[in-house]
Amino acid sequence: MTLSTPLLAAAPLLAGLVGPALLGAAPGRQQAAPPAVAPAHTVQRSDIVEHVAARTAADQQRVLDYWTPERMAKALPIGLLDIVTNGDDLLSGLTGRADLSTTPDLSSRKADLSVPRRLMGSHHLSAARPDASTIGSRWITGGLVARTTGRVFLTVAGADFVCSASTVKSANRDVVVTAGHCVKDGAGEWAANWTFVPGYGTAGEHPYGQYTARRMFVAGPWSRSGDDNYDVGMVALATSRGKHVADAVGTQEIAFNPGRGGQAFGFGYPADPPYDGGDLVYCAGRLKDDPYGQTRDQGLGCDMTAGSSGGPWMTGFDANTGKGTITSLSSFKYSDDRRTMYGPYFGDSVKALFNTAQHA
Repeated sequence: MTLSTPLLAAAPLLAGLVGPALLGAAPGRQQAAPPAVAPAHTVQRSDIVEHVAARTAADQQRVLDYWTPERMAKALPIGLLDIVTNGDDLLSGLTGRADLSTTPDLSSRKADLSVPRRLMGSHHLSAARPDASTIGSRWITGGLVARTTGRVFLTVAGADFVCSASTVKSANRDVVVTAGHCVKDGAGEWAANWTFVPGYGTAGEHPYGQYTARRMFVAGPWSRSGDDNYDVGMVALATSRGKHVADAVGTQEIAFNPGRGGQAFGFGYPADPPYDGGDLVYCAGRLKDDPYGQTRDQGLGCDMTAGSSGGPWMTGFDANTGKGTITSLSSFKYSDDRRTMYGPYFGDSVKALFNTAQHA
């Protein structure tokens, strides 16, 4: 696989580093025991890999109980671990470390990099009215996007992480779309304690409820090798307070095989400085192809940081209503261009993924 640096964020285990939580798979490293959630199982359908998460009401309540306000507050970004994974699990080298209080010596690994290194950048956050071009501003207009976009809380190998996601219009009224690395650790394990909080508030409010995952789906190439072209996850949620997520907050449209280029708006909850994870942030501009040719992804000028992974990119976006059509999401950055975010192209494989999830 190519070197992947997801924009995931985790507990504050490594202080002082800039970038997303990553990514290292050191051979033979022991993983921490997963949290005490009822056993789940995985099945494969065509080239879609499925994971059954919180199946029963008791399982779902156990997940909800896990995410105390204190635990959510501690699921903050850590620094970049710039390690080539070669298709192994992306996070075990991080979460399996016996002592995560110091920065590992990666100098010997950096010489092995054969593609441009990827990491997140940081720039000044400023509030602004909706504009057709911005690399990162706080969304202050409200509208549908302020309800349909939310934060994701998850656990991988004993460490708590945060991502972003969005509801999408679906047959079962339960589907959210996010990054593949926010659902499954590449070729490694599935996320546990997966919970979506739409319309997440600055003070940690969850006005529309908290929705646990009941079934998760990723494409085979992501599950087998963490292929960045397939860094997409679809999650079918359980109801919250007796409501499907679509009925509680509404949905955005989703489309596949769109024309390349054009104008897009990207949204998410970045949590690395200068952001703190409490605000919905947006980027807007023209899409461009990956200049390195490493992926089929397209780039969007954007300074969002760790925690924004999985946040929706919309075309045909109406800033007055907050409605648009999701055609990609936040996935990674290159280290020599920290102002450009890259997102996977929503082709036939993503369409199949969505169709499976919406009938789950």
